[in-house]
Amino acid sequence: MLNWVKKVVFSSYKKVGFSGARTLSKVSISALEFAYNSIPFDASICIGCADGVDKWFRSRFPDSEIFRVGFAGRGGFAERSIRCVDAVRSGGGAWISFPDKACPVGLLPSGSSSRCFSGFGSGTWASLAYAVGSGVDSFVFLGSIPVPSGWDLSPVSGCPGWFCRLNRCVQLSLF
Repeated sequence: MLNWVKKVVFSSYKKVGFSGARTLSKVSISALEFAYNSIPFDASICIGCADGVDKWFRSRFPDSEIFRVGFAGRGGFAERSIRCVDAVRSGGGAWISFPDKACPVGLLPSGSSSRCFSGFGSGTWASLAYAVGSGVDSFVFLGSIPVPSGWDLSPVSGCPGWFCRLNRCVQLSLF
């Protein structure tokens, strides 16, 4: 089943963006490797400038488009993440997230960046909320993190810990 997901789902995107925890201590390295090995070699990659998950993918995709913080303060991080998600959306791409904690209470997907980035305390979840709300096909590795209510995330069949929200018609199960 993993090969099917790799061939049919991830490999169908020519643009992919990543977000995740700033430290790797609570993130599944095998999930990061699965995503990395599933992306087509010719895909355009969009990544932020943070440590942790961003840095891990930057080291594996040296030709990626790196989105940097444009100005100091929390607003600079949000602005960077919004630009990154918008670049993936404009390319019809997929967003892949690796949070290390549960979704903040009250945060829901929205196409309004100001609703997503309004002080909830998790840039990873805010970026995913903005991607999902903006219609970007999105995948998230939750592992044992609870699935947030109100997000309409579907489990990816045959891939424990992986969930998605797709806007185009992609069959995620053979049954």
